[in-house]
Amino acid sequence: MNYTNSRTRREFLAMSASVLAARASTKKIPVGLELYSVRDELTRDLPGTLTEVAKMGYQAVEFYAPYFQWSVAQTKQVRKHLDSLGMFCSSTHNGEESFTPEGLKKAVELNQILGSKYVLMAGSGPINTLSGWKALGERITKLMGKLTPLGMSSGFHNHETEWQPIEGKRPMDVLAATTPKEFVLQLDVGSCVAAGQDPVEWITANPGRIKSIHCKDWAHWPWHGYRVLFGEGSCPWPKIFEAAERVGGVECYLIEQEGSHYTPFETARRCLATYRRLHG
Repeated sequence: MNYTNSRTRREFLAMSASVLAARASTKKIPVGLELYSVRDELTRDLPGTLTEVAKMGYQAVEFYAPYFQWSVAQTKQVRKHLDSLGMFCSSTHNGEESFTPEGLKKAVELNQILGSKYVLMAGSGPINTLSGWKALGERITKLMGKLTPLGMSSGFHNHETEWQPIEGKRPMDVLAATTPKEFVLQLDVGSCVAAGQDPVEWITANPGRIKSIHCKDWAHWPWHGYRVLFGEGSCPWPKIFEAAERVGGVECYLIEQEGSHYTPFETARRCLATYRRLHG
């Protein structure tokens, strides 16, 4: 027997065991579904869709912009249903209307009812200058002053656009630099990779600020793109999970799927099964 190889194997097994033990001892990160993944089903039957999502094993949900049109009474009914299913609302996606003084009041009220503490901007209108991105960061920071005393926060969800340099700088870097550390940099992994950026590098460069991650994949092949199922594309998920939990401060993973050749429910079910296989 080769002693060196034997020792190397023992060391590898010992290291693997210690990594697994360390992971087992850490807080389990909940996994939820960004409900845009089942948008048509949600529009047709909101309670039934939430029930189906809970049956799959999802622990959380993220509501997207149309929730802002709900009444207080409707929002209370949604919260009651979530509680009965044992699920929670981790965050909400919001349009520009939620980031006006009056709009923020309503967004706060609805989010507090839902139990969500993160009012996230789903994207901005076209901004073509660095000064424009700085102004956006400063405007959201000003609004953060109303959220922080309530134990709430805001954040921004990236698309491909925010990774493309303007005047030599990426808009995402500008937003990170012009917002406080409590501001959530919600990472849409698929969009990051599609733009040719490294999600692990981004997580590492912004410790504690990647509290929410959209687990959306992307494939290089043009006939797949974002329609590739989670875990079957080009995103380095094991490295992403490790960085997110080691330095990113992730509090919830959210599966998001823009579509596939399966039905939306079947797609969500398959994505969750793959997540459990890759993450544990």
